[in-house]
Amino acid sequence: MPTNCLKSLNRPIAAYLAMGMILATGCIDRPQAEGTADLIWGQSGITAGRLQKPRAIAIDSIYLVDMTARIQVFDADGNYLRGWKTPVSKNGRPSGLTIDRAGRLLVADTHYYRMLVYTPEGEPLEVATIGGTLGHGPGEFGFVTDAVEDSRGNIYIAEYGDFDRIQKFSPEGDFILQWGSHGSEPGQFRRPQNLVIDSQDRIWVADACNHRIQVFDTSGKLLLVWGEEGSDLGKLYYPYDLALDGEDHVYVCEYGNHRVQKFTLEGQPVGSWGAHGKGPGQLHNPWAIALDSRGRLHVLDSNNHRVQRVSF
Repeated sequence: MPTNCLKSLNRPIAAYLAMGMILATGCIDRPQAEGTADLIWGQSGITAGRLQKPRAIAIDSIYLVDMTARIQVFDADGNYLRGWKTPVSKNGRPSGLTIDRAGRLLVADTHYYRMLVYTPEGEPLEVATIGGTLGHGPGEFGFVTDAVEDSRGNIYIAEYGDFDRIQKFSPEGDFILQWGSHGSEPGQFRRPQNLVIDSQDRIWVADACNHRIQVFDTSGKLLLVWGEEGSDLGKLYYPYDLALDGEDHVYVCEYGNHRVQKFTLEGQPVGSWGAHGKGPGQLHNPWAIALDSRGRLHVLDSNNHRVQRVSF
């Protein structure tokens, strides 16, 4: 079990409905396992092109960050192109990567309480940095996990620690609002590990230690919550990342269950891929996923120090 995560609290469905929340329920018996890995690449190491527990991925080219604080760039077939390191990493390494609408790389510099921004070539854009101060005030952060941009250029940054929340900033980096707190009630978080924004500017959150997915509008209003702890198909165990395919499906990467599951947007399970192990098609604590323009899913098989590309 990852640290920072206490056992989730269970609530009856009626309790959620009484709060006016939409709780996705229902069952699909025995969703079919699906997906084929058509490319597997990467090996353990600290030299250029090798990986050491990679923990975040973003697709334009393929950007990865690993436990050495290296950001490395690969082509679609896993060939190394270039790389650089974040300024400091003694306290810890980044855990989130996103490509914004301008093609810049947003980096969740987790243990330095900030979001860094780079050009695709690795040049730091220091004026675009948000945060850098530990605290609970507006624009201050605990451990930053991810940052994403909406259609108007606003930035949403997730954090965990003493005060699990999401903060929203203007395109210029000015604080706008925040929502969330540490807990298991709807709208609260226990390590919001990764974010994604859909075409309607809804913010999807992998609420990792609550073993669920939550969806919000741009003002922080909770729209949807689904998921419960477990290893059966349709249940979740430390969901660390998610990806939307634009065709009414969401893929969820489970660090604890060593698999990726495919759901409808309402949380109905459709299929799964992966099992615990080191062989092709097996995973060991996958940390992150990303879809490319051809709809292929790239799975960051972290403790196997590699990437597996899957066609569902």
